[in-house]
Amino acid sequence: MSVFDTDAEAHAATSFNKLRSISNAALIEERAARRRAVRRLPLRRTVMAVLVTVSTLGLVFWMGRLLGADGVNVWDIALLVCFAGTLPWVVIGLWNSVIGATLLRFDPEWRRNVLPIRGLKDVSSPIRARTAIVMPIYKEQPDRVVRHLAAVEASVRETGQDSGIEYFLLSDTQDPEVYEQEQMHFELWRGRLANPSRVHYRRRTDNRRQKVGNIEDFCARWGDGFKYMLVLDADSVMSGDKVLHMIRAMEANPKLGILQSLVVGMPATSGFGRIFQFGMRHGMRAYTTGSAWWQGDAGPYWGHNAILRLKPFRDHCTLPRLQGEGPLGGEILSHDQVEAALMRSAGYHVRVDPMEGGSYEENPPTVLDFIKRDLRWCQGNMQYLGLLHWSCWKPMGRLQLILAVLMYLSAPLWLGFVLLSITRIVVTSFAPGLELAIAPAVVERVGAFEGIGLFATMMTIVFAPKIFGMLEALLSKAKRHDYGGGWRLLMSGFVEIVFGTLLAPIMAVAQTVFIAGLVLGRKLTWAGQVRDVRRVSLGEAVRGLWPQSLIGVSMVAALAVFAPGALPWAGPMVIALGLAIPFAVLSAHPAFGRFSQRIQLCMTPEEVRPSPIIQAVTADATGSSSDLLAIAEARHRLQETLAA
Repeated sequence: MSVFDTDAEAHAATSFNKLRSISNAALIEERAARRRAVRRLPLRRTVMAVLVTVSTLGLVFWMGRLLGADGVNVWDIALLVCFAGTLPWVVIGLWNSVIGATLLRFDPEWRRNVLPIRGLKDVSSPIRARTAIVMPIYKEQPDRVVRHLAAVEASVRETGQDSGIEYFLLSDTQDPEVYEQEQMHFELWRGRLANPSRVHYRRRTDNRRQKVGNIEDFCARWGDGFKYMLVLDADSVMSGDKVLHMIRAMEANPKLGILQSLVVGMPATSGFGRIFQFGMRHGMRAYTTGSAWWQGDAGPYWGHNAILRLKPFRDHCTLPRLQGEGPLGGEILSHDQVEAALMRSAGYHVRVDPMEGGSYEENPPTVLDFIKRDLRWCQGNMQYLGLLHWSCWKPMGRLQLILAVLMYLSAPLWLGFVLLSITRIVVTSFAPGLELAIAPAVVERVGAFEGIGLFATMMTIVFAPKIFGMLEALLSKAKRHDYGGGWRLLMSGFVEIVFGTLLAPIMAVAQTVFIAGLVLGRKLTWAGQVRDVRRVSLGEAVRGLWPQSLIGVSMVAALAVFAPGALPWAGPMVIALGLAIPFAVLSAHPAFGRFSQRIQLCMTPEEVRPSPIIQAVTADATGSSSDLLAIAEARHRLQETLAA
């Protein structure tokens, strides 16, 4: 007699056994793929090193051939050194993009091959680990940060797996008017929750060590109660599904210390923000995938939209204070890459997940706000020069710090190359017989196809992440649709390349002037960021961008007088610098933002198909009349509490 009472039971048992066999086969394949990826990682890094080295040496040889057409002198050597110093960062970007775009297009298992961890596709395991979602803030717009954190909490709660997750708004704000608004908006949100005990607001009265100290204070107060910490910035949000995915990944991989998500921009309304986020949207996808392919378990940490294993973070990632009080001493400002390198040195993995979706941030609305944010990163990255000699670093950790420094040293080296070239042209026109003058053979070779070819090659390398990201999107019907269609994607891509051509020299001058100021002891003050759409007045643009305009006008005048034939070569740069002030004013103008929205210029997938978390955050922030009444009541209660 059969052990099954009915044919239905027998059929069900057979189906179950088949499903179990399929599941076991998938698990075996996943383990095999992870082992293959681990074995291949040294080979991948070797391949990347060879590609970058050969490309860099080839470009240096090419430039050396042009400059040395009639012998080599001190001037040639100086130019060649500047040129060579700009290459590592952009050449790495080239090969990251080529590798990433190739994987995305041709490898169905690309995600598993660049992120070989357990549970990559797990969407059902129950969440048991206690996790703290923390948002450190300093003098931010109170209603904005509370709205962002509330959207994350609501999205996680909708999954039904939120019992072990708590939320912390960690304020370092010192302005009484601002922190009273923070408390008011927080209490208003907290009062609407069914379980308010899981959301917390804490303000430090002494904000020493800035964001680093803010996180350290959280770890000291609450760190024992949580296994993981997911860090958000004031302008970032994450969906509930993404949060759960990252927690599950940490649970399934005990050696995973930091898991960084791929952060993409939220839909912007300013013209500058729309064009900038469009370029980042498709460029970062291929770039990050390619970098994850060879960086493997020693990947980057960007300081937000990432989950950290709390115990090793507390044990091994406490940042020391650098010697000295100058801009390159004192507290480490760009803490994220140092923490990632320390985590890796402690034996834990640091990985980035290049999968898009569920992890977002806002981008600066104007050129001037973008420069301010970038220069803060610049000062922090330059501090790494004082860390490179530490013996604790693993090779990849040290390399990450070196690359972070080169990212900003490339700008002054590139600008130095351009200014040295123009100076040499002027010297040649004054005294063509001098040793440092440009020889006719050099002029002939540079003006021929060989010089044009090198110029075109360098422009392609600089824009490689955007070019290959664009190609990868164009070759996919689904992705073309996500960007509003192929023709709109092409048109937006062309506009963004022109935009990038104008922005790059502006940023290079800003970074060069700032780095020179660091050498002389100048440093930035810690300040909140502007995130709302706003106008840039002509006076503000002049105050912020006069060095760019002065350099641009001087270059045009020098070339027009002494070497008008060189103007086409310098055209993109001098036009960008000469137009820096009107570019800043017009790109920030609300009318330009509205126009770009109306014609659907530089659309991103988040605008074409906004996710629920994006819809929640980008909804009208003015609030209804009942919201305004509740805010007034909350303000009154807060004032009574403060008075008591």
